[in-house]
Amino acid sequence: MFIYPHMYRKMKRGPQVILPKDIGIIIAYSGVGKESVCVDAGTGSGWLALSLARICKHVYSYEIREDFIGIAEKNRKMLGLDNVTFKNKDACEKIDEEDVDLVAVDMPGAEKALKNAYNALKPGGIVVGYLPHTEQVKAFVEGLNDAGFSDAHTIEVIVRDMLVRKEGVRPTNMGLWHTAYLTFAKK
Repeated sequence: MFIYPHMYRKMKRGPQVILPKDIGIIIAYSGVGKESVCVDAGTGSGWLALSLARICKHVYSYEIREDFIGIAEKNRKMLGLDNVTFKNKDACEKIDEEDVDLVAVDMPGAEKALKNAYNALKPGGIVVGYLPHTEQVKAFVEGLNDAGFSDAHTIEVIVRDMLVRKEGVRPTNMGLWHTAYLTFAKK
């Protein structure tokens, strides 16, 4: 059984969260770091926004549901982070920030936020969609093309637990398989 890092074991969950296996890939593939400013469209419980805030300069997180922002805000306070701004706004209508390094989109109809994501990103900035279904990937990639993004690339991250014992080592029958597809593109 996989044990999440301590910070994730302490955080509260309401809506579905982006798990550490996908958060790590988002950070690695986007190249964000200590001088990066990020937008998280679809706060949920705040796991991605707060993970980004641990390594980035500032994170702006958009969520249309106040109850979800309440959960994310409690997680932020518990972690002691002050470089996250939660906004009770719809990223499909407008993203206020400009010249950001990353826009992560995790919400139904994610493709509807892509024009705003494009406008918010600096040249060379990265957008990533967290998309549970292949149909969503197709709509997202079509939206990327329509919005002017390039270099679209979709992956799936799978974690296989290993059984290590005296008799031998092999994959277990358990693991964290599909959570979502990650589609990255560049402005």
